Amino acid sequence: MAAPRPSLRLGKMHGAGNDFVVLDLRDGSPPPTPALSRALADRHTGVGCDQILTIEAPRSPDAVASYRIWNSDGSNAMQCGNGARCIAAFLVRDGSARDAAFVLDSPAGSHAIERVDTDRYRIAMGVPQFAPSALPLLGFDPADRYALDVDGSRVEFTAASMGNPHALVEVDDIARAPVATLGPALQAHAAFPDSVNVGFAQVLARDRIALRVFERGAGETLACGSGACAAVAMLVRGGRVDRDVVVSLPGGELRIGWPRDEAPITMEGPAAFVFEGDYFQ
Repeated sequence: MAAPRPSLRLGKMHGAGNDFVVLDLRDGSPPPTPALSRALADRHTGVGCDQILTIEAPRSPDAVASYRIWNSDGSNAMQCGNGARCIAAFLVRDGSARDAAFVLDSPAGSHAIERVDTDRYRIAMGVPQFAPSALPLLGFDPADRYALDVDGSRVEFTAASMGNPHALVEVDDIARAPVATLGPALQAHAAFPDSVNVGFAQVLARDRIALRVFERGAGETLACGSGACAAVAMLVRGGRVDRDVVVSLPGGELRIGWPRDEAPITMEGPAAFVFEGDYFQ
């Protein structure tokens, strides 16, 4: 008789359609290997997700917990706004975060969290950085806009870091944006040695944009929180939108606020539980 396979306790969550497998490792369990991350993320033979989130002990004295992010291809990520809201909701539900305001540690730093409604959270995502070295973006001095030759075409974009790198291409029609082709092509360009998250934005009004994002290590997702923050920051800097903007993504809406250049940008949006269960490895 075959021995029973070991099981892994997990949760499935999503923030505006950006979906995650959540592993609570505060008992000292090891983080997922790249192979396990790929297996969990597989939508046919695994659980299916854009990324895996691990909850771990806090790294700073004021934090309730810390978390790390593992892409569906097994690589690490530095920032995930939708994931941060899901981790916040997880910690509120299990009683670890008892106050309406608390702090979480991410791979990119510490973040102030505010519960603004049932299953709705506001995250301080940090101050956007626009220097090419912050992404990094090679071969350029700081500028408002950049241009690269990609597959024989000249592509103009803006660039910023939210603790992870973002390039933004403004388009006239978000439905026709070349996300599936230009996204991976820009990611593979030598100017982005660490790859890049590629956003495509259509400005609908001074207080509203539509956005699609082709993420590093995950492809196009239904929502990208750090991408929404980066897009608004770049469009504010270019004078295209105001400082309080609703971002419409395929999976839902996020509200992004940036009160002044030196202040942290904030992201408000939902976090939802899908199920909990055991994964047999």
